[in-house]
Amino acid sequence: MTMTDSIHRPDWIPASGHQLRLTGVHFDAVRIEGVRGERVATRLIEAADGDAGPVVCEAAGFRWMYFLLAPGEVRRHNWPLGAQQFGGRRTRSVTYIGIPALDGNTWPLRWYSEPTVTAPFVEAGRLLAVL
Repeated sequence: MTMTDSIHRPDWIPASGHQLRLTGVHFDAVRIEGVRGERVATRLIEAADGDAGPVVCEAAGFRWMYFLLAPGEVRRHNWPLGAQQFGGRRTRSVTYIGIPALDGNTWPLRWYSEPTVTAPFVEAGRLLAVL
């Protein structure tokens, strides 16, 4: 079985291009900027033996990394400075995050780590340990 055979395609992932999805409904998100976000993502993937769960990379601007957690997970943990949280009940704002398709042209978004059957979301405890 190749890695693409184990890709999990939840209904919130668009078939093509990219679409905005509301946090707190299909997933919560932790956002980390630029080089720090890339380092965290790389370490997370290494710690999970390549099966870290969904991480979306923004290729333009601040180069944000979005770590997608199960709905309700963000508010269960205390996150360090620099890790912005979306989807928790502590916030009054509504936040949408761009989600790319699993293949095709999705610029400026791309998957840094795709969801799989065994890792449909990033595990909050593992992400905190890396942070």
